[in-house]
Amino acid sequence: MKKRVFSGIKPSGSPQLGNYLGAIRRWAADQDKYDNIFCVVDLHAITEYVEPTELKQYIREQTGMLIASGIDPEQSILFQQSHVHEHSELAWLLNCYIPMGWMQRMTQYKEKVEQQKEQVSVGVFDYPSLMAADILLYDTDEVPVGDDQKQHVEITRDVAQRFNHIYGETFKVPEPVIGEVGARIMGLEDPTRKMSKSEGNEGQSIGMLDSPDVIRRKIMRATTDSQRDIVFDESRPGIFNLLTIYQTITGESRKDIESRFRDKGYGDLKKALGEVTVEALRPVQERYREITADPSYLDSILKNGAAKARPMAEKKLAQVRERIGLG
Repeated sequence: MKKRVFSGIKPSGSPQLGNYLGAIRRWAADQDKYDNIFCVVDLHAITEYVEPTELKQYIREQTGMLIASGIDPEQSILFQQSHVHEHSELAWLLNCYIPMGWMQRMTQYKEKVEQQKEQVSVGVFDYPSLMAADILLYDTDEVPVGDDQKQHVEITRDVAQRFNHIYGETFKVPEPVIGEVGARIMGLEDPTRKMSKSEGNEGQSIGMLDSPDVIRRKIMRATTDSQRDIVFDESRPGIFNLLTIYQTITGESRKDIESRFRDKGYGDLKKALGEVTVEALRPVQERYREITADPSYLDSILKNGAAKARPMAEKKLAQVRERIGLG
C-alpha cells in the first residue's frame, strides 16, 4: 500500500516560481511513490477579500499550472475544495474540539493581526481548522509543506489525537514532510519575506507565466548586498536566496555552484540564474498554453476530481458524525 499524501495550494494570485520550486515540482516528481490527492483550496483564498472574477481566474490558472507542471489527473486526484462540501462541515465540527489558545498561538494569525488589527477576518483565525479538515478527511499519511506551514500540520495532529482520545480511533495522524532544498523560496526585492502570489510588489516574485524578458529583468533587479563573495551564507539573505533558487533549478551541489561563480560578480550570477529559470519554465509555459486552449478541459478535470474525492470525504464525515452523536 502506498502512503496517501494530501497537498493543497491556495489560488490567492497567479502561480509563481516559489510555489513551483518549493512544492509543485516535487509533487509531480513523487507521484509514482504515493497515493496523491491535490486540492485547489479556494475556501482558504477567501479568508481575505478577492474580486470574484479574479478568484475564478486564479483557480483556473492554478489548476492549469498544476497539470502543466506534471500533475497527472489520471494518476492523482485533482479537485477544487469548495466542490466537496464535507471540507466545510468537518471544519466546523473540529472547531468544537480546538481550544482558542491553540489558534491564538498560530504564527500566521498573529502576523495578520499585527498587520490588519481588528479588520482581520474570523476566517483567518479559523484557517487551521479548515486545513485540518482538508487533511483528516482523507486518512492522509503525509503532508508536504514549507517550513512556514509546519505549524498548521502540528495543530492538525493535535486535534486528531484529541478527537481520537475522546471518541476512539477515528483520524489518522499525519506527518509533515519538508523538502531539504527550496522548501521556502524568498522574494527578490525583500529576501526576508517569502515569495508569494499575493505580494503587492511586482518585482518580489517571478510569475510562472512571465515572459523571458520579464524574468531576466526581475532577477537582474533582485536585492543582494555590498559584499563580493558568492557563497551560501544564510546571514546574507539576498545572495543566499538567489543561490538557493539556482541550486533548486539545476540540482547542482552547493560546492559546485560556489566553484562555478568563484571570482565572478553578482551580475554573472544573475544572468546565469535568469537563463536557467527561463529554460526551466519554457516547457511548463508551452504545456500551459496547450491545456488552457480548451476551457472545457479544466472544467472536466475538476469535476471528475471532485467525483473521486467526494466518496472518501463522505465516508469519513459520516464516521465522525456517528462518533459524536449526530449520525
